[in-house]
Amino acid sequence: MTDLLIIDIETVPQSPHFDELSAEWQSLWIDKISKTVPEGITPEESYKLRAGILAEFGKIVCISTAYFYENEDKQCCLRIKSIYNEDERALLKSFTELCDKFCSTRGEVMFAGHNIREFDIPYICRRMLINSLPLPGCLQLNDKKPWEVRMFDTMQWWKFGDYKNYVSLHLLANVLGVPSSKGDMDGSMVQDVYYIENDLKRIVEYCQKDVSVTANIILRYKNMPLLEEKNIVVAG
Repeated sequence: MTDLLIIDIETVPQSPHFDELSAEWQSLWIDKISKTVPEGITPEESYKLRAGILAEFGKIVCISTAYFYENEDKQCCLRIKSIYNEDERALLKSFTELCDKFCSTRGEVMFAGHNIREFDIPYICRRMLINSLPLPGCLQLNDKKPWEVRMFDTMQWWKFGDYKNYVSLHLLANVLGVPSSKGDMDGSMVQDVYYIENDLKRIVEYCQKDVSVTANIILRYKNMPLLEEKNIVVAG
């Protein structure tokens, strides 16, 4: 598992409120969600609920990464490194540098995470293009066939061919007996913590917990012991 780079991203709407968008962008939002939002939901309500998870209207505020390694006692350990910034372009440039460094030391990278195939990785790629940044080699996926894309997606693994199945990270962790990251914060709170509380560090801590939970789920899939708390290292 030494070529696994576990990732998790946290995203928020580009503007805290729908009425702060220009008239053109309000129209673009209404057109985007017109066929998927239930009747009775106003554009303002739908924007708060969904803008953060759509790359055209959201932005990334944190990317937590982690990789496995063995310590001197041959114990499985996890090193976590988070990249966070109010400036999304700077954040994405730092992430590219991290990926390039990982590839140079490990030889190859396989991204791992929960629902990264349908959310995290496409979101990162789209935001890089929006920010006029070149995609690193490990994210140039447009011309690859599905079976050529190397990812360890814990949600895809859980499907076992059942493409209708969806499982949250929190539920999967509880089912498998993995200590969950669920605490005083969940994903629905990220934009309020960011825009109202102005507490990006709290979001980073939440993102890091999700990465460590995902790492333990991977170990459960491999029928390996879970990580001991002392063997999870968070880089400064």
